[in-house]
Amino acid sequence: MRFVLLIGVLSFFADFTHEGARGVLGPYLASLQATAFIVGAVTGFGELMGYALRYFSGRFAEISGKFWPVTLCGYLLQMTAVPALALTHSWQSAAVFIVLERTGRAIRNPPRDAMLSHAAKHIGGYGWTFGIHEACDQFGALCGPLMISLILVHGGSFHQAFAALLIPAMLNIIFVFIARRLYPAPEKLEAGNTETATTTTFSHIYWVYLSGASLVALGFADYPLLAYHFTREHIITVDWVPVLYAIAMGVSGGSSLLLGRLFDKYGFRVLISLTFITAFFSPLVFYGGVVGCVVGAMLWGMGMGVHESIIPAAVSPMTPPSRRASAFGLFTGVYGIFWFIGSAVIGFLYDDSLHLAMLFCLATQLASLPAFIWVYIKSKMAK
Repeated sequence: MRFVLLIGVLSFFADFTHEGARGVLGPYLASLQATAFIVGAVTGFGELMGYALRYFSGRFAEISGKFWPVTLCGYLLQMTAVPALALTHSWQSAAVFIVLERTGRAIRNPPRDAMLSHAAKHIGGYGWTFGIHEACDQFGALCGPLMISLILVHGGSFHQAFAALLIPAMLNIIFVFIARRLYPAPEKLEAGNTETATTTTFSHIYWVYLSGASLVALGFADYPLLAYHFTREHIITVDWVPVLYAIAMGVSGGSSLLLGRLFDKYGFRVLISLTFITAFFSPLVFYGGVVGCVVGAMLWGMGMGVHESIIPAAVSPMTPPSRRASAFGLFTGVYGIFWFIGSAVIGFLYDDSLHLAMLFCLATQLASLPAFIWVYIKSKMAK
């Protein structure tokens, strides 16, 4: 538990930094004359890099055994890129640092999650372990946007807000070094485990689960695009955009703890139910006015929490410990490719028709349910 909480602390400062910036990326890019398509494409390409490179990061860490060095490199790149946004004055230069930030996240996540998974069996299960971690993540994602909002409300500029994020970025790096010092070999936390890698391929359940998660990603609009919609339609003012994002992240973090526990107990039934519920964020966000935007953003945040915590919790028991880094990397890599495609398509559709953008989000997320139901049935049969 000490290891999980220590990783949670460093993740708190990481999310404080990069989610603080993400909460205002839509309005910031719009202030630099970017269109909805550019916002969707830039943030979507950032997500592509933030996920597609994970397989290679995880596989390299797996083969070399250098889990901590790879994790540290990823955090250094990510925590440098965010404050550097303070130096940008065009959407093209901002796009470079947005993509670099996501690239750093891609490098550090698979080895970090693999190390984190080794503690799961001793503290109650994979869902609880990743739920605790995601809650720490999202608490940082709540505090970061709130700080940015305070800066903007008191007359600060976007550039001043990005520069202020240098402080939590430096604290993140300090805690990464502390964690590395105290736990140089996290795999020893899973001492006594007899599970070994007997195959180089992943199970059919893994691939079907991946197909369902990819459909969810396809229809999961990036928050910068939602923020672009809020400000363009004058639903809320720019200084309230990060506050709404903080609310979404608070819901995400709070739900992660509960849903991780429920996933350990009830399995894929939790994922199926919540995927159906959270799919309706899009009509609320795009058509609901102020109240609908708040409720829709909360559902969007819950959906983020569900898939950020349950994805690694579900993948962990599907793969042996020696293959988890590449399993996480491959899974989230494909997830990110579909997120990029979906973000670009949603942005393109939004420029032409708000109705089509909403229908695309709703239909693709609901289309994931048959895959999740199949995984649930097969998992029950395997037991």
